[in-house]
Amino acid sequence: MHPAEELFSLPPLAQLADAVLRILFAVLLGGIVGAEREWVGKAAGIRTHMMVCLGTALFMMAAERAGLGEGDLGRIIQGVAAGIGFLGAGTILKLADSEQIRGLTTAAGIWFTAAVGIAVAIGPLWLPAICVVVAAAILFAAPWLDRRSNHDRA
Repeated sequence: MHPAEELFSLPPLAQLADAVLRILFAVLLGGIVGAEREWVGKAAGIRTHMMVCLGTALFMMAAERAGLGEGDLGRIIQGVAAGIGFLGAGTILKLADSEQIRGLTTAAGIWFTAAVGIAVAIGPLWLPAICVVVAAAILFAAPWLDRRSNHDRA
């Protein structure tokens, strides 16, 4: 096969279907986490979380399909985990006048969404799906729990 043909050749149908399913699943799961952030009016909402999840899935899927070994994939995971910290750090603000810190939950959500993208790319899909259900429950229940605990202190 000519090198130019190889660039645009499609894999066997089963492999293509697996890749498309994983890509769409990464976008869906990232969107679920981002939906709560969007709903509460945070700047890093549904699109940001979808892109983070999709991007990390792409890093892993491209590396795996290029034939990189476990050690290389481990280094990619380390790089993503460290790099995504910079994106998450950009969402954290310390308000000097009230000594409050804002954005930690959004930063944690971005970090978590990157982990979901990695899991979607390289493992069984049930694991990241369960984790997103648990994360969504935490994100949606946390305000209620915070109000209850503050009410109990009053």
